[in-house]
Amino acid sequence: MKYKITAPTTLKASVKLPASKSISNRALILNALSYSPYEIENLSDCDDTEVMVKALNSNDRDFDIHAAGTAMRFLTAFLSKIVGEWTITGTERMRNRPIKILVDALNALGARVEYIDKEGYPPLRIFGSALQGGEISLSGSVSSQYISALLMIAPTMEKGLTLHLEGNVISKPYIRLTLQLMAQYGVQATWEGATIRVRPQSYTPVPFTVESDWSAASYWYEMAALSRGAEVELSGLFKNSLQGDAAGAALFARLGVRTDYRAQGVSLKQVQHETKKLHYDFVNEPDLAQTFVVTCAMLGVPFHFTGLQSLRIKETDRIEALKTELRKLGYLLTDNGTGVLAWDGARCEPEAQPVIATYEDHRMAMAFAPAALVRKEGIEIADPQVVSKSYPRFWDDLQAAGFTIESQTENEA
Repeated sequence: MKYKITAPTTLKASVKLPASKSISNRALILNALSYSPYEIENLSDCDDTEVMVKALNSNDRDFDIHAAGTAMRFLTAFLSKIVGEWTITGTERMRNRPIKILVDALNALGARVEYIDKEGYPPLRIFGSALQGGEISLSGSVSSQYISALLMIAPTMEKGLTLHLEGNVISKPYIRLTLQLMAQYGVQATWEGATIRVRPQSYTPVPFTVESDWSAASYWYEMAALSRGAEVELSGLFKNSLQGDAAGAALFARLGVRTDYRAQGVSLKQVQHETKKLHYDFVNEPDLAQTFVVTCAMLGVPFHFTGLQSLRIKETDRIEALKTELRKLGYLLTDNGTGVLAWDGARCEPEAQPVIATYEDHRMAMAFAPAALVRKEGIEIADPQVVSKSYPRFWDDLQAAGFTIESQTENEA
């Protein structure tokens, strides 16, 4: 199936954003570790969170988390301290996403986690038991989810955890988010230099409400940037958010989107911008990269983006996916193989009837859909259902904002 999306002449929208997936999935683990009697309020209804809820509420010993990366990392660590024998697997792509760094760390801390098939990758067999803990070193340059997974179970370890982060630490805001949420559940940690320390202590159950998702907001910022005279209201966002992707508001200001903070959320308005070329290091906000790559291309603003090394191991190789799909639209991007993606304004002949492939990646679909605001003929998106991974109501919200969405099977013209 594919969608053909055409845009309204002027974008005027009021949107109730989904709850933050990043906060929801961490809160679920912390709620379980604190044996909380409280239900989490405003929990995300996305696929990734639903598999977490199902796993944590299940009496099964075998878990299939499908394409949910956070669930794979967080549950691997969580199950390693729950007495019993467990298996965890996922989609074919998930079975090819590396997890060796986390498994090695857990085993060094007293866990017993084994590979069922290919070494370094899921599926895993986990023999859960009390963990000794202690002091380890871990590369900070691959995925902050490994670090967050270890930190959340750290206070339950006999010796706690002293974690030395080696090299360039990516996605620091996600690590800070984890520590801030742990603090809300009564666990204190210290982060000095490259070392994070969590002593043995107990979580305290607390009522918890999840805030709206700044990552989801980025697609509406993109739409505001691409639509002359756009006005968009986004509810549930806060200026002092725990989410690192809130940094997108300041970056979008350079592309002509003004943010006004209200009591119930934010108001976006398109204004003039004078950015001739956008340079940015996305090491702390990798999930915003696809949004800004497509936005800049559609605006004709050359860019040089660094800090993208983790995009290679996401739902797909996002760097290659962006290069391939933007080439269909006539844009020639380059990368250096080490986390840099750039566009100097080079163009090529676009395909006559391009269909954007989504690679089982929700962010590919949502980053490219706003291109309909620039392309008079609209944009076609293959496998649009992938948005359910983080923003199930995305297409409904687009239609409510005036977009026209036609559903077609792959063999329809």
